[in-house]
Amino acid sequence: MSDERGSWHARPPRAPSRARAPETRALCGPPSLTAPKHPAPARRHSPPAPRAPQLLYVSFNQDYGCFAVGTDQGFRIYNCEPFKETFRRDFASGGIGMVEMLFRCNILALVGGGRNPRYPPHKVMIWDDHQNRCIGELSFRSEVRAVRLRRDRVVVALATKVYVYNFADLSLLDHIETADNAKGLCALCPAPSANVLAVPGMQKGDVRIELYDLRKTTLIAAHEAALACLALSASGSRLATASEKGTLIRCVRARALARL
Repeated sequence: MSDERGSWHARPPRAPSRARAPETRALCGPPSLTAPKHPAPARRHSPPAPRAPQLLYVSFNQDYGCFAVGTDQGFRIYNCEPFKETFRRDFASGGIGMVEMLFRCNILALVGGGRNPRYPPHKVMIWDDHQNRCIGELSFRSEVRAVRLRRDRVVVALATKVYVYNFADLSLLDHIETADNAKGLCALCPAPSANVLAVPGMQKGDVRIELYDLRKTTLIAAHEAALACLALSASGSRLATASEKGTLIRCVRARALARL
């Protein structure tokens, strides 16, 4: 069909459009595969583990049944047989550079040590652990190198001197000049029947033996090199020495002074 307005073609009828369903969102149902984003929970920092104490000193008691350990936090006491820790004392601040036992009793001699010493390094503190306090002190002008105890004596070694005190009242009984003694070498017999003390002499390699109960002093030229170690037997009858050369251990009878 045509007219003056031009040609016209019938268009095929359009298919009826399907109505689109309205977009809906489920208010409940299975969870989506993508978890909703939430702020990450704050991390909880666990407290740091306690720091292990630093070892500063180890020494046996007079009968070698126990030994004491000084640390930068205090001191500890161990039994040898059976091996176990029997006691410890930790201080809030300060280290113990020396701890000397008096057999197995509650009296100890303490000297401060480490980066933050509990007590000055030039003082010896007599500590009563039953009372949890110091019951006496000995003060010096230089650093304490060693301390030795027996029931009636306190012996303190400095770099060039050794002092002997009465334990009951800490009165000075004797002082001995020595050669350079940076290691604090000295040996004290713990037996009540033998009051024997061995210290370095004034010359390198010499040993001075004090027999206080006999009121006798003896010098021994034990080594050519400087002394490295001194040790008395439990009865005080024998003395063993070694030098820094490390090739010879010399033994003498402390009272008879006859070489074995």
